[in-house]
Amino acid sequence: MATPILISYNPTSSSGLSLSQIAYFGRVLIKVSSLAQAEEFLRQNFRLLDVYVDATDIASSGDIVDILNAGAAKVFISLDQLTSLSQEQSVPSSRLVVYTSSDSQVDAFQSWVGEDAERKEAGICTESPAVKTLADKLGLNLEAQNLYLTYTASTVAEDVVKETLKQGAVSIISADALTLDHKNPNGKIAAGTLVAARAVADQSNGLYATSVTDERGVCLGLVWSSDESIAEALRTGTGVYQSRKRGLWYKGQSSGDVQELIRLGFDCDSDCLVFVVKQIGRGFCHLGTASCFGAYNGLSRLQKTLQARKADAPAGSYTARLFNEPKLTQAKIMEEADELCRATTKEEIAFEAADLLYFALTRCVAAGVSLEDIERNLDLKSLKVKRRKGDAKGPWAEKAGLAPATAETKPAVPAAPAKEEAQKDDSRMEMTRVVTASTPVEKVKEYLKRPSQKSNEAIVGLVRPIIQDVREGGDAAVLKYTHKFEKATSLTSPVIRAPFPPELMKLSPETQEAIDISIANIKKFHSAQKGSNDVLQVETMPGVVCSRFSRPIERVGLYVPGGTAVLPSTAMMLGVPAMVAGCQKIVLASPPRADGSISPEIVYVAHKVGAESIVLAGGAQAVAAMAYGTESISKVDKILGPGNQFVTAAKMLVSNDTSAGVSIDMPAGPSEVLVIADKDANPAFVASDLLSQAEHGVDSQVILIAIDLNESQLQAIEDEVDAQARALPRMDIVRGSLAHSVTFVVRDIDEAMALSNEYAPEHLILQVQNAESVVEKVVNAGSVFIGQWTPESVGDYSAGVNHSLPTYGYAKQYSGVNLGSFLKHITSSNLTAEGLLGLSRTVEQLAAVEGLDAHKRAVSIRVAAMKKNQA
Repeated sequence: MATPILISYNPTSSSGLSLSQIAYFGRVLIKVSSLAQAEEFLRQNFRLLDVYVDATDIASSGDIVDILNAGAAKVFISLDQLTSLSQEQSVPSSRLVVYTSSDSQVDAFQSWVGEDAERKEAGICTESPAVKTLADKLGLNLEAQNLYLTYTASTVAEDVVKETLKQGAVSIISADALTLDHKNPNGKIAAGTLVAARAVADQSNGLYATSVTDERGVCLGLVWSSDESIAEALRTGTGVYQSRKRGLWYKGQSSGDVQELIRLGFDCDSDCLVFVVKQIGRGFCHLGTASCFGAYNGLSRLQKTLQARKADAPAGSYTARLFNEPKLTQAKIMEEADELCRATTKEEIAFEAADLLYFALTRCVAAGVSLEDIERNLDLKSLKVKRRKGDAKGPWAEKAGLAPATAETKPAVPAAPAKEEAQKDDSRMEMTRVVTASTPVEKVKEYLKRPSQKSNEAIVGLVRPIIQDVREGGDAAVLKYTHKFEKATSLTSPVIRAPFPPELMKLSPETQEAIDISIANIKKFHSAQKGSNDVLQVETMPGVVCSRFSRPIERVGLYVPGGTAVLPSTAMMLGVPAMVAGCQKIVLASPPRADGSISPEIVYVAHKVGAESIVLAGGAQAVAAMAYGTESISKVDKILGPGNQFVTAAKMLVSNDTSAGVSIDMPAGPSEVLVIADKDANPAFVASDLLSQAEHGVDSQVILIAIDLNESQLQAIEDEVDAQARALPRMDIVRGSLAHSVTFVVRDIDEAMALSNEYAPEHLILQVQNAESVVEKVVNAGSVFIGQWTPESVGDYSAGVNHSLPTYGYAKQYSGVNLGSFLKHITSSNLTAEGLLGLSRTVEQLAAVEGLDAHKRAVSIRVAAMKKNQA
C-alpha cells in the first residue's frame, strides 16, 4: 500500500518535487483538461508510479472511461459526472473518487452508495477536517485509504497535515509545498516527516518495523526505521535504515551492496513500513545472498542469471549467440510456443512452458526489458475497463483449428494487409516525436534530458571498495576482479609488456591496412595541433618577459572499453596523440576475453604507438591499478578514455584522491548523437546516422531535430529508421536505445541550434543546406559533422579527428581529447633589473594590501641592493 500522502503535480509548472521524487510515494494526482493530455502523461509515466487523474474538467463520460482504460489508477470526479458514469456498467466504483464540498453533497454521495456493496468501494474527497466523523457517517474503513482530504488554504501548515494523517485520511498536498531535504526545508514541508506521522512505532524501542522488498515484491529482509532514517532515505534516494546498535545505517556504505529507493509505503494498518528498492551488488544479506531468506528462485533467479550472462557471456557461447542473434531467439520462441501448444500432460506443459519463459525472458533482457517492466504492463492491462474481443488472428486461428470467420464477421479490409499492419505495430521501432510549437517549454526541457543513470551514490558505493582493494592488494586484487568479472580465470599476470609477441597481433591484411590509414590520419591531424602549443613569449612591459612552453605528461593510462563491442578505434584515438605529444610511458588497459587473450587489433595499435604495456583488466579495478600502480602495473599521471558509469565513477574518485596524484580527461556517459535535418536531407542518411549511435547500447540516446518537416517527410525518416534497424544484428540494443530517443520538430535553424546547444551533444551532425555556414552557431558540442557526406562514423575511425568526446551534456564544460590533453603548460617570468624596478611599487603595494610582508620584502630587498650598487 502507498503512503497516506497523495501528491498533486502540475506537469507544465511544478517547482517542487520532481516526478522521480514523487515516485517514492507511489502515486501522483494530475489535473487535465483533455483526454489527449491524460493519455500522453500516462503513456510516459505509467511505469514510474500510479497516476490518479483529476477529470473534473472532462465533459464526456466516454473520455473519462478512456482515461481509466489508458491506465489511470483512479479518477477524481464531481457528483454530476458520477451520475453519468453510473450508466457505464464497466466502470468499477473502486476506480472513482468523488469530490464533495458540502454536507448536502456528502448526503448525495451516501444516497448513491446506498446498500450496494460494489459502490461502497468508491472513494470520497472532502475539505472537512472532521475525518473520523465523516468516516463513521459513511461507514468507511479508513485503513482502505478511500477518504481523501484537500486543503482550502493556498499553503498548509505541517501540523495540520500531520493531524489529518493521524486520523487516517489521505492528504492531498501540492508538490510545490514539499521538499525531500529535511536538513534545509526552506519554508517547505519535509515529506519524510509526513510519512513518519502515520507510522506506528514499536513499543519496545520507538522504531518502525520495516520490510524491504525488491521491485517484484520479494522480501529481502526485515529492518528498523526512524524519523531520521526515513528522511535520509528520501533525501538520498537510497536504502537508509536505523540500526539499533550503530545508529543510521546507509545500506552498502561499506560492502558496496547499495540500494536505489523505488518507493515506500505501509502495510494495511501502518504498523510496518515497506521499502521497495533496487538492490545493487551481491544482494541484501551480509552473507551475499539476494535476501536474508536465501537466494532468488524461479523467474527472479532466471532474470539475474541472464543479466549476468549478458554482461559476461563468453564469445561464441550459446548464451552469447542468443543475445547477439535476434533471429535465433525469435525462432526458439516460436519453436517452444508450438511445443507448449502440443504438450498434453501436466509434466509436459510445465516443462515446455519453462523453456518458453526462458527464451522469452532472454529476448527481454537482450532489449533491456526487465520482469518489473513486464509486470507493470500486466498491471496496466488489468486497469483496462473496455476490452477488445481478443480473438486469435487469422493464420493462428486456422493453425489451431478454429472456425474461420463467417461472412458477417469477416473484416471489411483484406486479411493480408490487416496482418501486415498488426505485425508493424508489434515490431516497429521509432522515436518519440515532439512538436515544439505545441509543447510547453518545460515539457520540451524534460524531453531533452538524458536517460536516467543509476544514482551516483549507489555507483560510488560499489566502486570505492574495489579501488581500495586494488590499492592495498595490488596484482592479486586486479586478478581477482578480472577472474570474477571477465571470467578469465586462466590469467596469472594482469599485464603484458612490450615488445608484444607477433602471435598476439595476427590481423587480416585488410584490417591492418585500415588501422594503418586511420593512424596516419589521426597522427597528421594531431601533429598539426603542435603549432598552438609552441613556446609563447611576451614582453608585458619593458624588462618583463613572460613565457609559456609545453611539456608532455610523462606517464599516461589509456582506458579502452570492452563490453558489447571491440574498440581498437578508441586505442588509436588515445594512443596516437599520446605518441605525438611525446609521452614517455603509455599504458593501455582493456578487459580480456574469457580465455585471457585480448583483441589482436588493440595489441597491434599498442605496438604502433609504442605502448609500454597493456593491463588485462576493465572497470574500476583497471582505473585503480593505473592510478596507484601495482607490483607489475606502472603508475600513471593521467587517465584518459571512455567507459561505463563504474569507470567514470572510478576516474572521478581517484582524481579527487590527492594521494593518487592522477588527473583525468573528462567525466563521461553513454554515447549520443544529435542530427539536425532540413527538407533537403536524405531520409536514409539521417536514419543511418541515428542508428550508428543507437547500436552502442540500450543506454545510448539519439536526437533528431527536424526543421519544418511535414508529416510525409517525417514519416519517411521514421520508416527508414524502422527498416534499417530491423536489418541490424544488434536490433534489440537499438530498440532499447530508440525507446528513450526523441525527434523534435522545430520551425527554423535558429530554434534547432538553440535546442542543440542546450543539449550539448557528443556528436552533432548537420544535414542541412549550407551546413558550413551553420557551424558558427555551434556553442556546445563534442564534435561536428558537416553536410550529407560526413557521417559520424568517419570521425569514429579514420578522418583524423578524435572520437573520445564529452557526453551527457559535459560538452558545455569540456573539450574532446586532443594533443593538449597529453601536454602540460609551464609558464616562466624573466625580469631585468630595470623590469623589476618598474614593477616594484606595484608588487609592494598589492603585497601590503594582502598583509604578506615576506612577499613585499622579496622585492624591496632587491630594489635596495640595486640602488646601493648604482650608488
